[in-house]
Amino acid sequence: MKKFVLAATLVALSAAASAQNVAVVNGKPVPKARMDQLLSQVSKGGQPVTPEMEAQVKDEVVLREIFMQAAEKAGIPQTADYKAQMELARQSLMIRALFTDYAKKNPVTEEAAKAEYEKFKAAGSGTEYKARHILVESEDQAKALIAKIKGGAKFEDLAKTESKDPGSAANGGDLDWANGNSYVAEFTAALAKLKKGEMTDTPVKSQFGYHIIRLEDTRQATFPAFEDVKAQIMQRLEQQKVAEYQTKLKESAKTDYKFAR
Repeated sequence: MKKFVLAATLVALSAAASAQNVAVVNGKPVPKARMDQLLSQVSKGGQPVTPEMEAQVKDEVVLREIFMQAAEKAGIPQTADYKAQMELARQSLMIRALFTDYAKKNPVTEEAAKAEYEKFKAAGSGTEYKARHILVESEDQAKALIAKIKGGAKFEDLAKTESKDPGSAANGGDLDWANGNSYVAEFTAALAKLKKGEMTDTPVKSQFGYHIIRLEDTRQATFPAFEDVKAQIMQRLEQQKVAEYQTKLKESAKTDYKFAR
């Protein structure tokens, strides 16, 4: 009776151990924990953990064990190159963990995200303009082109041949829709004075040269709801926080080294 109980116990223990392993490769068990770790990484990356994904990960951990055993047999862990790469990997993992830990302990609040949202909203609100322009180097050039347009020449054709703005010249000077805040002050001021279809009577001088501007249309700027951009804003603020932390560590370190930047 005792022998039977002992045998049953051994079978139960063997079954339990087997449940903790994915497989056995050349007599060495492959722990299920490895599979769980990889599945956790997959889940964190946003991929759904499906039965098909579990099967792929299971294949992966078993293949890794096969390859690792081959690498150990070949003496790879004792080579200088392997040890150097392992040290670099250790440093990278530790540094990444440091900044992940900092971000976790210093989370971005929803209030901070809302404040950033309102700042962007204020900068992006107001009137949007759809305009065309021709940019030239001299005032005389601009005046001559204005005269040609008033004489019947097509604005678009002159923009293609005369404008020195590479971003819009090929499209007949078309600047597409843009908020007035995206232009230099002189350009925006000139736009605001025009009515739909009107062109500036005199050249508009800016740091880039002389502009001839035609207003195609206007509309009120629209802005996405806070909830639609909340995640992106919080991610951006988190990145800023971590960058500031990095700078703080760099500036507070006592070192004789002089950074290039």
